[in-house]
Amino acid sequence: MRYSPVSPFDAGRYLGTWYEIARLPTSFEKDMTNVTATYSLKENGKIKVDNQGLKNGIRKKAVGKAFLAGAANEGFLKVSFFGPFYANYFIVDLDENYSYAMVASSPDYLWILSRKPGLDKDILNGLLEKAKRLGFDTSKLYFTPQKD
Repeated sequence: MRYSPVSPFDAGRYLGTWYEIARLPTSFEKDMTNVTATYSLKENGKIKVDNQGLKNGIRKKAVGKAFLAGAANEGFLKVSFFGPFYANYFIVDLDENYSYAMVASSPDYLWILSRKPGLDKDILNGLLEKAKRLGFDTSKLYFTPQKD
């Protein structure tokens, strides 16, 4: 399945820390809470992706890399945490203030992100409806506990 990335998109405004509000369960994030993703620009123009979270009270970290994969003004990245293997990362929803986003990678990977540890219920419900329209089983979403 191909997802349509948001456009216009400004990678510079997307940089910074995002709190994971919800995700489809993944083996690499199993039992993790307080998950954040921080994007920063590297000297070579690529993007550093620093994912962190708590598992059984212990901070876990995974650092990856990303680059814009589509047109410069659309939210389509290639992201890698495992050597030369890159996954498609489609930002399928993003508000104009870059305060929340929804990211899809495949039918098995979906994340709802926010600049704050929580997200307004009406905004969240709108994102859940959009996720359903995109074919995701939102009943399987895990709502990530975040400390304020």
